[in-house]
Amino acid sequence: MSASSDKAPGQREPVPRAIQTVLDALEKLRFGAIQLTVHEGRLVQVDVTERHRYPN
Repeated sequence: MSASSDKAPGQREPVPRAIQTVLDALEKLRFGAIQLTVHEGRLVQVDVTERHRYPN
């Protein structure tokens, strides 16, 4: 955080939307994969593959 910020002490910066999308996917996912697509150093796409497992 820079010295020129007008946030109160202890107040956090807002989480960027892309990062929040990844965090939400991680929270919900039990089995599967999360694939991040990056173009020119920026996150542009999040793909979530969810696996459902059933007992035999």
